[in-house]
Parts: sequence; C-alpha cells; structure tokens
Amino acid sequence: MFDGPPLRLALEATSLLGARTGIGAMTRALVDRLATVPGIEVTGLAVSWRGRAAVADELPAGMASHPLQFPARLAHWLWARVDHPRLDGFDVVHGPNFVVPPVAGAASLVSVHDFGPWHDPASCTRSARAYPRLVARALDRGAHVHVDSAFVGREAIEILGVEPERVHHIALGFDPQSQGSSVRGRAMVDGSDYVLALGTIEPRKDHPNLVAAMAEVWTTHPDVRLVVVGPDGWGTPAFDAACARHAVGDRVVRLGYVDQRARADLLAGAACLSFASRYEGFGLPPLEAMAAGTPVVASTAGSLPEICGGAAEMVPPGEPAALAKAITAVIDDRERAAELVRLGRVQTSRFSWDVTAEGFMSLYRHLAEQHQRL
Repeated sequence: MFDGPPLRLALEATSLLGARTGIGAMTRALVDRLATVPGIEVTGLAVSWRGRAAVADELPAGMASHPLQFPARLAHWLWARVDHPRLDGFDVVHGPNFVVPPVAGAASLVSVHDFGPWHDPASCTRSARAYPRLVARALDRGAHVHVDSAFVGREAIEILGVEPERVHHIALGFDPQSQGSSVRGRAMVDGSDYVLALGTIEPRKDHPNLVAAMAEVWTTHPDVRLVVVGPDGWGTPAFDAACARHAVGDRVVRLGYVDQRARADLLAGAACLSFASRYEGFGLPPLEAMAAGTPVVASTAGSLPEICGGAAEMVPPGEPAALAKAITAVIDDRERAAELVRLGRVQTSRFSWDVTAEGFMSLYRHLAEQHQRL
C-alpha cells in the first residue's frame, strides 16, 4: 500500500503514434497499467509539435497530457546542449525512447534499449545517431538508466561509464497475439510452406544474410518461401541487392507492415521464425513466435540467448551456412520442432507486461525517494 501524496510521473509518450514498435508497445503497456494504479499521477508528454493532439488522444481516459511547445527535432537538438525547455512540477520523468527531457527538482530515468547507435552509427537513422550525445547529457544531469536485458545492462556500465547502481534492468513483456489461423497465414503465401522474418528492414536485422541462407535451403526445399513482414527501412537497398544476387524470383514474399490479425495468422502458419540479427538489445518477435507455437531459429547476437532461453535453435550471426542448416533442421525434424514449441511455451511465461509495469512502479518510487534524500 502506498501512503503519502501521489507520485507525480511524467512519461514521454510520443512513441504511441504511428506503427507500433517494441518501444511503443512498452509505452502503451505502461500508460494503460499506470492509469489504474493508486498513488501515481501520470502525465503523458508529447515531444512532437504536429502530433501533440494525437498523443493526448492515445492516452487512457482521464490521464493528463503535456505537449512541449517545440518540434521533436528542435527539442532534441537543444537537450543535447542546454537544459531547455525544462520540465517542472514532477517527481520523476521517464523517457522510454533514449531521450529524457531536462527536469527541475525531480529524478529522471532514460531507457536505453540497445547500443546500436554507439556501435555502428552509420547504419542508424539520423535521429538515432543523436542518442549517444543525448544520453550522455542526461547522465551528466544525474539521470538513471533503464535497460531491457542484463546484456544491455553490462554494455551500459562499460560504454557509458555509469555506476552500476544507476543501471536498472526491467525486462519487457510482450503481447501474445490472439491465436492466429495457420490456414489464413498460408493462404497469404499461396498455400506454400514458408519461413517468416519479422521486423523493419534495417542493417542490424541482417536480411541479406537470411536471403543467402535461404538460397542454400532452396537447394533441397525449392518450394519453401521466405516471407518478410515489416516496413522498408534503411537496410532495404542491401536487401534488394541480396535478392537480386541470389535470383530469388517469387520465393521471397514481401508484405510490408501488416495488422495484428494478419501477423497472428502468419506466425501460426510459418514453418519457423528466423531472427538472424547481428545485434539485439531485447527482441520481441522470438517471444511472439514461441507464444504462437512456432519454432524459432535465432542468432546468438546480443541479448538473444538471454531472451530465447534455450527455446530456439541458435546460430552465430552472419553465418548463412549455419543459419541454413538450422532452418532446414527445423523444417525436416518434426520432433525437434515440437520440442522447441514446448520449450517456447515455458519461456514466454517468464515475460509479462504486468510484471514489467510493477517493476517500473517500484523503480519510480525508489528514484523519487532517493531524490528527496539528496
């Protein structure tokens, strides 16, 4: 039971807009659950001039919104250099998407989901390339760091030089899809067997490596398709080049962004999910696939061994021959596929948005109490 005046939390909520990413899913889960918790007053921050009204519309009924009077790009440019515009009137401010606004008289928390922009800025978007400077500035102001995985927590201590007591590991949950229809999923691919890839086409997802692996799979399974679900991103030219190099023809099916029902159907109908990333700070698609009863083949990059927990076929990143062998094994060995499905059900039971929200509620209160003692 929480006694005393309510904790005043400002939660940056701009990621609720547009196509829902993992960060957007986390923000959605937090605002929905925190709206019903006694002892916390939540205000959703809109760091978007054009989207300020839309952010307010996405918040639960009765939750206050606070639009900053700056476009996001200008606000980020300023926050990397000066403490303006600055928030006031809160106990804790949380930036769940790498950026936390400056705040007067309050604790601040910034979520760092991965260190891609630190490791390989050239393969990141322009906005992501600003994250290292923004996070460094926030740390100088005393911010604490939230990470999704123990792996990223270790990176935070090493790369940012931040004290371990300022790094807080709270795993993401995930939203299990309503059970999809394998019949509808296969119908979207003309009834063919298929390997599924989920995610924006960006360099760290390494779609070219997956295409190269599938070229080997096709030598023995020529009718198996590769279905790629996710919007085009800054890795699309390399993906297109790989498809041309391996003359994929109609064996690669690109569906772009699909709605939740289609995503559930595609997961249900897939022979396996391939998640061949070069680097991951968390990785929601393997958990989605496990919950859907679909075997997973994943790389050992970043946090994926931690997230998959022995419930997937794991291969080194960037090795198409190993990836092809693992995919072929799952397709051909029904007993192994069934065992992966069983293990996956157990693994997904360890991740819950309710548990995630409870972890954040405890952390917010801890940070507020700690700040009051300073």
